[in-house]
Amino acid sequence: SGFASPTQHVLEKSKVAPGEVQVKLKDVSEALVSFFRPVTCRHKDDQTLTPCRVGGTINKTECLENKCCPSKTSHELRCYTPFKDNLQLTFRLFVLGAGVFFILAGLPFCCCACLQK
Repeated sequence: SGFASPTQHVLEKSKVAPGEVQVKLKDVSEALVSFFRPVTCRHKDDQTLTPCRVGGTINKTECLENKCCPSKTSHELRCYTPFKDNLQLTFRLFVLGAGVFFILAGLPFCCCACLQK
């Protein structure tokens, strides 16, 4: 017959699903790392520029694809590693802490409201 059994549909779906989950887990892990390790391309005068691991004299597009910072110094384009942004990290942790505090402070009120019903 032209119809497939329900178990065959489940097997076909299960073959596709693990690949999609791995991609999503990879995206989530990258987002978490970038949230807790913010970087910036703005440098101060006292900071030294370190060439990017892919090379210091690559073009701007390759530099950005490798998550590095392009900079024009003299006549050639240089690619350097970004700097840790401690101010941004402090701000993000403060906002995260405030959000957790508000959730924990509002949780007893929500529980009481649900239990009173």
